[in-house]
Amino acid sequence: MKRLIVLFIYFIYTFSVFAQSQDKLYQESFETLQGMLSNERKYSFKTAVFSVENAYLNGGLDMAYLSKEIALLTNMCRSLIENRFLAYVENDKKDVNKWASAYQVMCDSIPIIIEDKQYKYVPFGYDFKDVFGNDSLENMFVSKLLHTRKGNCHSLPYLYKILCEEQGTTAHLALAPNHIYIKHQNKRNGWYNTELTSGIFPNDAWLMASGFVHIDAIKNGVYMKALNTNETIALVMMDLANAYQRTYPENDGTFLLKCADTAIKAYPNFATALILKAELNKKRIEQETDMEKAKVAFKQLEKVYAHIHEIGYRFMPEEMYINWLVSLKTERDKYENKKLSTFNKQ
Repeated sequence: MKRLIVLFIYFIYTFSVFAQSQDKLYQESFETLQGMLSNERKYSFKTAVFSVENAYLNGGLDMAYLSKEIALLTNMCRSLIENRFLAYVENDKKDVNKWASAYQVMCDSIPIIIEDKQYKYVPFGYDFKDVFGNDSLENMFVSKLLHTRKGNCHSLPYLYKILCEEQGTTAHLALAPNHIYIKHQNKRNGWYNTELTSGIFPNDAWLMASGFVHIDAIKNGVYMKALNTNETIALVMMDLANAYQRTYPENDGTFLLKCADTAIKAYPNFATALILKAELNKKRIEQETDMEKAKVAFKQLEKVYAHIHEIGYRFMPEEMYINWLVSLKTERDKYENKKLSTFNKQ
């Protein structure tokens, strides 16, 4: 009996230390992201993303392997630039060439020659299983994408952006309902979209075709906006909040609210952060014992939800999202920007 008690105490102690260690990783990730937002820490999208994934995996991220894989892919990008011709003559060709190389590494079957033998490079593909990470949050991770070469609208554009930044150029993330894609701007074409889930350059009509992109959402930067550096880190901040919620489903909301407030400060019309903050406040109102205070707080909360609706946010059901995503391939001729397809695949 005495031995059982000792083992029980040891188990409780070990679990407590384990939980404290993981919580520390979440705090460190938050500080990393906050430091980038305040310019106290050098911006690095790769560092930001992997700090979140490492916290969720409780320090189990194999950074040596990931760094090696990213270096290999980056070198492939550079090799493509050196060994292929890009039919683009504007003075921003250097950046366009880097974007095109990252696109090819992500989406094209590239012949690779090693010691006079040709090998077929297998590009990254879309994984239709658990596209929202409901079964396993790891299905949203760049680390999972690098291990399996299968990803989704979260991990694929994240990796593309990392590869662009590793080459010393930019890539803007952009949001659509339940979706992330890439926006670039060049001298010849102006702003254009790059869709990594299908390897296509869709026009804005495809995004509007979902039926959930309200004109107010475009006007207010909720959707279809080329996110700047701070807005991008705000996006990762909400990844951190989501990961924390998965690890500690019974948390008191303090950490989540801190993430939401920080994200909103960097990106005021970030619907995901606004909704999280509203839901957290709703829970607190429901626990309020003073009915008069609860009534006043609820009226304020109604104004917040009204604001979220006014800036153009609309909820898109998961099944409709999948159908919309598939439509890009089934109706490719209708939505693809063929001019961009031509020079990106040379």
